[in-house]
Amino acid sequence: MKRIFMLSLVLVLSTACRAGEHPGAEEFAAKAALELQLDQEEVALLLQDARFKQSIVDAMSRPAEGKPWHEYRPIFITDKRIRKGVKFWRENEALINQAAEKYGVDQQIIVAIIGVETYYGGNTGSYRVLDALATLSFYYPDTGNDRSDFFSRELMQFIMLGEEEGLPLRDVTGSYAGAMGLGQFMPSSYREYAVDLDGDGRRDLWSSMDDVIGSVANYLHRHGWAYGEPVTYRATVAAGADMGLVSRRDFKVKKTVDELAAGGFESTQAVNGDTLAAVARLEEGEDDSYWLAFRNFYVITRYNRSPLYAMAVFDLSEAIRKGFEE
Repeated sequence: MKRIFMLSLVLVLSTACRAGEHPGAEEFAAKAALELQLDQEEVALLLQDARFKQSIVDAMSRPAEGKPWHEYRPIFITDKRIRKGVKFWRENEALINQAAEKYGVDQQIIVAIIGVETYYGGNTGSYRVLDALATLSFYYPDTGNDRSDFFSRELMQFIMLGEEEGLPLRDVTGSYAGAMGLGQFMPSSYREYAVDLDGDGRRDLWSSMDDVIGSVANYLHRHGWAYGEPVTYRATVAAGADMGLVSRRDFKVKKTVDELAAGGFESTQAVNGDTLAAVARLEEGEDDSYWLAFRNFYVITRYNRSPLYAMAVFDLSEAIRKGFEE
């Protein structure tokens, strides 16, 4: 019975989309006109071309970040991805050095983020961004963590971005969540953090490697990256350690290394006791590992909130750096 209901729901939604009758679309167009001074009729016409995609809802329901670390890590830390990262760095060394110097961001981190996000441009996403954001704005199920408002705001930002950058909104492709380009920027991040490093008057995150590399570096810079500072060190855990110190969602640094050591989490590498850090826990299969996560770790989580993502970027960056220096 449940399967029949779901199939019927998909049929109803698909039919509604073909008719251009997205639930809440009329209110969305009116809000876009009121808040962003967009043309209400043009917004409505654009939404009529958006299509509901069940595959997008399905993908949102099973993100890779839901896996334990020992299953997540092998997705991104592979010999092939490392080799390709070294090659990407060498081919774009001058640009990467320019962006690193301009924005104060370590070179290997820029390379690793592009590697994790799109395999250095090999997979920038095949979904129409219009379909992705419309599906998640108007049809995303309420599972207790309803993010439809977030995606509705991103849809408005996408329309604004189209006007600013001359993007063909009906043709732009990206991820199932609506992220775009080699660095996978959501529309609001594109508008806020993308840069025109090549000076051609456009911020092109698909074809201009200058803009891609510069924009990733600027994103990290704007969120507080500290060049040359550590990202994370493995921690030893004392018997009776205060597990209340382990961060679960917010890795904003609040305790000093000395305070964390007093609570049972001590760095395996030398670090100033006044340095601020948080504690991250990763599922390793048989046991968990614990890490001191410094400010730069937190900055990476501004790109993706998952500690798994931040650790994958760090691990990949270190492997690429070693390969590059050989």
